Amino acid sequence: MFRHFHNATFVEWLVLLLGLVITLVGVAFVIGGVDLAMLGGSFYYALCGLLLAAGGILMILGRTMGAFLYLGALAYTWVWSLWEVGFSPIDLLPRAFGPTLLGVLVALSIPVLRRQEVRFSSKGAV
Repeated sequence: MFRHFHNATFVEWLVLLLGLVITLVGVAFVIGGVDLAMLGGSFYYALCGLLLAAGGILMILGRTMGAFLYLGALAYTWVWSLWEVGFSPIDLLPRAFGPTLLGVLVALSIPVLRRQEVRFSSKGAV
């Protein structure tokens, strides 16, 4: 499963680290989100956490789909944030700034993930 890390470049290791961070954030969101939903709160965190965890795992495995799952979760976050607080910059900042910064990194990782997919599909490892 992790054979493709044997000859990984520095940038590929950074993408792996990014995928790990996203996975851990996703797991935390799922745990907290399920608790919140059971108390009658928003399902946003549980659903977003599932998308993040799945996306992070796929990024760890070198799959472009992981980046697109994260970007989908980011779009969902923006829609939810705007629905919750409207266009108030001071209220949007804590909801969307961090995920958007990670989104920039994820978008920059797409070419690396595509190269990994091509390289490992030609070797039969994906």
